[in-house]
Amino acid sequence: MELYSLTIHELYRLLKKGEITSKEITESVFKRIGQVEDKVGAYITLTPDIAADMARESDEKIKRGNISYLTGIPAGIKDIMCTQGIKTTCGSRMLENFIPPYDGTVIKKLKDCHFVITGKLNMDEFAMGSSTEHSALRITRNPWNLETIPGGSSGGSAAAVAADECIYSLGSDTGGSIRQPASLCGVVGLKPTYGRVSRYGLVAFASSLDQIGPITKDVTDCAIVMNVISGYDPYDSTSVPRDVPDYTQALKRGIDGFRIGVPKEYFIEGMDPDVEDAVKKAISLLESIGADVIEISLPCTEYGVAAYYIIAPAEASSNLARYDGVRYGYRTKDGKDLLNMYCKTRSEGFGPEVKRRIMLGTYALSAGYYEAYYKKASQVRTLLIQDFEKAFEMCDVIVAPVSPTPAFKIGEKLADPLQMYLCDVFTIPANLSGIPGISIPCGFSKAGLPIGLQILSKHFEEEKILRVAYNFEQNTTYHLKKPPL
Repeated sequence: MELYSLTIHELYRLLKKGEITSKEITESVFKRIGQVEDKVGAYITLTPDIAADMARESDEKIKRGNISYLTGIPAGIKDIMCTQGIKTTCGSRMLENFIPPYDGTVIKKLKDCHFVITGKLNMDEFAMGSSTEHSALRITRNPWNLETIPGGSSGGSAAAVAADECIYSLGSDTGGSIRQPASLCGVVGLKPTYGRVSRYGLVAFASSLDQIGPITKDVTDCAIVMNVISGYDPYDSTSVPRDVPDYTQALKRGIDGFRIGVPKEYFIEGMDPDVEDAVKKAISLLESIGADVIEISLPCTEYGVAAYYIIAPAEASSNLARYDGVRYGYRTKDGKDLLNMYCKTRSEGFGPEVKRRIMLGTYALSAGYYEAYYKKASQVRTLLIQDFEKAFEMCDVIVAPVSPTPAFKIGEKLADPLQMYLCDVFTIPANLSGIPGISIPCGFSKAGLPIGLQILSKHFEEEKILRVAYNFEQNTTYHLKKPPL
């Protein structure tokens, strides 16, 4: 068995026994990158020299008995998180050569554990997209079928883990951007409760929705990474000062008598039959191992996409106003005057999807339209939150599909933005409500493409979704399958 194919917890045990070194793991991962990266295209920036130095330092720490679960374990980072001395592009021409002078909080926490960074992973430009086709720098392909998309916006993060090009990765989730690519690539992806993980150093898309989370090979690894990256951060005004439990402890408990809610609104007309079949079989399996399954209703679900695509672009319009060619980032070479320089810089630096969302957001916030659009969308958001609060009075967790279809072909939906936006219909409500959600592999389509199961819980109850996810995983083998690269 190649070291690059193992999980965090498997490598940790071998490191602790002294049977392997971080140097050997890192070399194995870069060997794998050399074999498949030209096909997959998961990375924007590779950092082999930095990784070698970090691995050497990790091995020295391990020799002195200073080892944690993430010590010496190679990880890829979505290229939207600030990494000191390493380019952070957000998949955009606007930041193509930007090198941050500081580390984001999650990166600091990983460095405190002496992790190894393999590089920065591809993404839809400024995290705006569901397929990673909107990256200005390259296309990422799904390792299970190179003609299909890996999901987005954290497509590079999910594809890299699925293809064994890193042991785990970090992504960000604004409307499903961790869970959807995790589902389409057959890996585990968790969006924490809003405020559980610091956003300091995360380049903002929609500040009231963005959240950093792990993408891993199994649920145990997901709990391990959550133990490290969670917690209060005074640098982030939205960070919540709550104690962080040991998430790995939740994995040891069963789910006898656990109440699982299945929302009828998540099984819609037009859903791929393979997805519906896999999710319903997964629900039956959970029932067979002790859970009580009940039908619930989330009646405002149908308004989630409409509300999201007013709120998120409005916040993006505000957040991206800073890219003006003056302070940092791309600047046009032939601006005739200040206004012309602004216009040309933003026209040349931003891609079509980012421009579309900036225009949508600016319109929704403009005088005369704010009440009709942004205010109304915010009211719908409140109704969605109330839907979940009522549902969780009846159940411990909610189980649903992640995406209405398996991975679709590259280019298939680029000409129809609305069809692309509808890919997030099942994931958006969790972001609008701020609740945590996880995607775990639950089956395959007839074409051999992965299908994910989504598990949601109340705010700060990540332990419950990890517990259910782990019990499901222990009774299946979907997470053990590898793409045919």
